Amino acid sequence: MPKQEKYLTMTVLMTPDMANFSGHVHGGSLLKLLDQVAYACAAKYCKSYVVTAALDQVFFRQQVHVGELVTFMAHVNHVGRSSMEIGIKVVAENLRTHEKRHTTSCYFTMVALDENGKTIEVQCLTLETEREKRQFAAAEIRKKLRQDSLEKIRALNNDITEEEL
Repeated sequence: MPKQEKYLTMTVLMTPDMANFSGHVHGGSLLKLLDQVAYACAAKYCKSYVVTAALDQVFFRQQVHVGELVTFMAHVNHVGRSSMEIGIKVVAENLRTHEKRHTTSCYFTMVALDENGKTIEVQCLTLETEREKRQFAAAEIRKKLRQDSLEKIRALNNDITEEEL
């Protein structure tokens, strides 16, 4: 079996067109890049088209500044039948001072699809290191929490009438 492509790193220069009114990089610009990185990582792993099913725990820890180099480090943490959890850590680097800061972290759930838009089975994830085993276990907990939360939200929404929306 060929080596699994579980990691992806992408670096992008933050440009003025990504800025919000305060002069920092807009969260929406980062979210778009995060989605692209999650897509690339998942598609590379499963060798198929994928779509975003969920985005969890986006933590904007620090602001990102225009002119910084931002590196997105993605990893396949967990694989289900057709879904994959992609964890992404974002590090911004000031090019003048070379200071690096962990600015953002999040988890995407991506689903593999065939050419007809039907889910397809994804190869099992081979856990090679202790870190990968810990990431896999944590991803299973997040998956359970997502499922529990979704059930509670559906129950709440069943109590809301069409007129209340």
